[in-house]
Amino acid sequence: MAKNTKKQTNQVWYALAIARLLLGFTFLWAFIDKTFGLGYATTSEAAWVNGGSPTTGFLKFGINPEGPFVDYFSGLAGMMWVDWLFMLGLLGIGVALVLGVGLKIAAVSGAVLLVMMWLALLPLENNPIVDDHIIYAVILFAIAMAEPRWSLADWWRSQSFVKKNSWLW
Repeated sequence: MAKNTKKQTNQVWYALAIARLLLGFTFLWAFIDKTFGLGYATTSEAAWVNGGSPTTGFLKFGINPEGPFVDYFSGLAGMMWVDWLFMLGLLGIGVALVLGVGLKIAAVSGAVLLVMMWLALLPLENNPIVDDHIIYAVILFAIAMAEPRWSLADWWRSQSFVKKNSWLW
């Protein structure tokens, strides 16, 4: 069995940094598209800035109508506090991942968001347990534990309020 070399270890950290940046862009893109309706997942008419609800489409039409949580999730559709929490979550998680700061809280809040979306899709169509939401949630925790490459983590951790609150790492 081959020994891990420092080069191989560095390659793992850089691969996780790339995953962090890509996943961060995924969250940020969802925020930007839902805010401004750039025509990818959200039309201009349905944009948040034009009075649209960023969660209503998924909560009314994206959830599994045969799922055990259909009444709960469809009942959240169109609620302003749900829209605000969702959008602040997308923005906060995306910014944290792209900058490489606050990764613990980004991993936990991102995983909660993703698991809730996974629950809304149950029972899953192609696999009884795993879909991309679960995979992304696991990757978030791997990123939070990774050595922070290509990030502002050193600066972030040097801030006095972060030193006093290690959960902000």
